[in-house]
Amino acid sequence: MQQWQKSTVYQIYPRSFQDSNDDGIGDIKGIISRLDYLHDLGIELIWITPMYVSPGNDNGYDIADYYQIDPIFGTMDNFEKLLKEAHKRDIKIIMDMVLNHTSNEHSWFKEAIKSKDNPYHDYYLFKDPVDGHEPNNWVSKFSGSAWEYVPSLNQYYLHLYDVTMPDLNWRNPELRQKIFEMLTFWANKGIDGFRLDVINNISKTKNMPDDTFETPTDDGRNFYTNGPHVHEYIHEMYRKVFGPNNFVTVGELSSTPISEAVKYTDPKREELSMAFTFHHVKVDYTNGKKWTLGHYKLTDLKSIISDWQIKMHKNNGWNALFWNNHDQPRAISRFLDDNKYRDESAKLLALVEFGLQGTPYIYQGEEIAMKNSYFTDIKQYKDHESINAYNDLLKKGTDKKTAIKILQQKSRENSRIPMQWDLSENYGFTKGMPWIKSFQKDNYSVKSVRSHSNNIFSFYQNLIKLRKTNKTLMEGSYKLLDPEDNSVYSYIRQKDDKRIMVIANFTEKEQKRTILNDCKLILGNYGNIRKTSNIVKLRPYEALMLEQ
Repeated sequence: MQQWQKSTVYQIYPRSFQDSNDDGIGDIKGIISRLDYLHDLGIELIWITPMYVSPGNDNGYDIADYYQIDPIFGTMDNFEKLLKEAHKRDIKIIMDMVLNHTSNEHSWFKEAIKSKDNPYHDYYLFKDPVDGHEPNNWVSKFSGSAWEYVPSLNQYYLHLYDVTMPDLNWRNPELRQKIFEMLTFWANKGIDGFRLDVINNISKTKNMPDDTFETPTDDGRNFYTNGPHVHEYIHEMYRKVFGPNNFVTVGELSSTPISEAVKYTDPKREELSMAFTFHHVKVDYTNGKKWTLGHYKLTDLKSIISDWQIKMHKNNGWNALFWNNHDQPRAISRFLDDNKYRDESAKLLALVEFGLQGTPYIYQGEEIAMKNSYFTDIKQYKDHESINAYNDLLKKGTDKKTAIKILQQKSRENSRIPMQWDLSENYGFTKGMPWIKSFQKDNYSVKSVRSHSNNIFSFYQNLIKLRKTNKTLMEGSYKLLDPEDNSVYSYIRQKDDKRIMVIANFTEKEQKRTILNDCKLILGNYGNIRKTSNIVKLRPYEALMLEQ
């Protein structure tokens, strides 16, 4: 097995991680100052979200210069020191890379809109109007049309995301060569891999037809998600950059079926190391719609996770395991109890994730049970997607109170409030005014959590150590038990004659269940086990890992 298959990845959202100069924005020096903390946790890989020059319309995912560190985060010298200090502690660095689109402030796009004859014009996806309007009916992920008109050209350009983020034309071989050169530049800096943002959207169907809107999720994605040449393009990146540099790569593959995810991650195909997929974090979307007050069923969540576990493993695919990231609300607030049973819930999520097949990811603050931001006013939000969604909800007749409740449940701003290091003002993140402020009073921080015995941080430490050495967890098969049980999630991992059972009570009611005969407790979120023979009494939100 590769080392990255045994390791745990820690995701850093630098803007909110640690501020070193008190300007209210987290930075590279701040990350360096916390490397010992991450090493102590047991982390061997860090994924850092974009730190390139950017106007910040999508918090760095709108890149204006691929070659420069944004001054708000520091300098290239700072970044090189980060690499050196991380490697000194046997921690690898994975950079986030956005190759589907750039910022409209990128020099390529500035050239592209000068004229149709400009060589950079074909770096993007421009189309002539159709009957005086947009070339098709595709919808932007940030709401509204996916096309923006440029009067001087009498053409529209495609932007699947924000209007300031035009999509790149991967059919152009010159563009691809420029991208390979840029990726090689970072490889030569000494980084260890890439997380590739919305990478499965880079290949669009050539004729770009209208969508039929037959299903609630139709928005044009049928014509660009896992498009006609996407595997060819990624294999080309592998041959020219990823393979020669022995990179760890993870692709963000939203709306991707298992059959496609297997292709991206089967080592024989030479594409990506592993895949982020999102079906399990869409389980509370009402009729496939995100911006609703949704409710999830545990049976649905188990079914989705199990499907990916079994079929990816069977076909040589590899999962990137996660509950949280910078684009998702906190799972503890979403699926469990972030109040009375906060510690138990946080440990339950950790134990269920680390018991699965794949590489586990921890999002900053998850290891101290950070919860949703619970903003109460739209003025507290900075995120364009959330603000647009709020305004759309109001236009459609939703009252303000309900719209805020929906954002409290679904907005990605829930996970972007600053990391809570201690209980001083601004939680030790900055002595300045944070770029985004946490308005709730919370007594959870790295310092306060670690001061208690049997805390969530030490629970993660134990799980991370276990993953590095336990072959059953690394290589074993997966079997779901009791698929119709809507209160308890239990599954078996098996390697040869060794079996590990994970059983987790997703309710606040006591549950009695049958467990393996003659099994011993590896880890539990209550520290002990209550059982008679092979019947266990599960306390509220109790989770156990047992070995036979």
